[in-house]
Amino acid sequence: MDKKRIGIVGLGLIGGSLAKAFKQDTDHEIYGSDINETVFRKALLISAVDDRLTDENIPLCDVVIVSLYPNDTIEYVKSRAGIFKKGCVVIDCCGVKDYVCGALFPVAKANGFVFVGGHPMAGLEHSGFKYSKKALFNNASMILTPPPGLPIEALQQIKALFLELGFTNVSISTPVKHDKIIAFSSQLAHVVSSAYIKSPSAIEHPGFSAGSYKDLTRVAKLNEVMWTELFLENRENLAYEIDGIIERLAEYSAAIRNGNAGTLESLLRDGREKKALIDGEVF
Repeated sequence: MDKKRIGIVGLGLIGGSLAKAFKQDTDHEIYGSDINETVFRKALLISAVDDRLTDENIPLCDVVIVSLYPNDTIEYVKSRAGIFKKGCVVIDCCGVKDYVCGALFPVAKANGFVFVGGHPMAGLEHSGFKYSKKALFNNASMILTPPPGLPIEALQQIKALFLELGFTNVSISTPVKHDKIIAFSSQLAHVVSSAYIKSPSAIEHPGFSAGSYKDLTRVAKLNEVMWTELFLENRENLAYEIDGIIERLAEYSAAIRNGNAGTLESLLRDGREKKALIDGEVF
């Protein structure tokens, strides 16, 4: 791929990992910015970025990746809509897409740049630049939600950009479909983990737990400010998934409370078979 000037706004876990991966795996020129000056200086010191991203050099960038919370992303892009280079591709990294894309697709069209929704499906239970790593996206999936009518050639170039970073799959979706699926595959898991760890038994678990406990509680170590914003911007889809799991859990509770072995076996078998079907296994 031709060498590009790439701006990265926000050098937290995702933005910092993107910067490190670009510098490690490509020859693109990377400009970065962060609200925390110490974070920016560390990124510059370890050569995760080549220089500071400013309003003066934004017009030089071919690609700008905004790794901020949804409302901050919208504000950042809107406030700089007139200075992006014509034809520049601006990509966000938010965990919700309809809210962000609905606000920014028309802004981009009116100002001569391209806005593409993005969601890297990679992360850790920790946040911040100090946890960022260049290998975070190895074998991960990147979801893109392009605007209607984006030429296939342009989309292919954007896909190629992320494949350079170790992503092994780039999925194309619509903002609405993305939010519906992500409510189940990501957001619900965070809600369940948060609720699960609040059991009175949790404090007594040391010595009585193994992998299943660790798997189910890992994402309870969430950033409550960010996830509150994400949950509320996808409230209908997420509430639907929460209501559904409550109903299903009630079936298990009733079978166990009533000592109904046949019903319980059926529920467990159905869950096992659905997992196998989803994983493509034969049973």
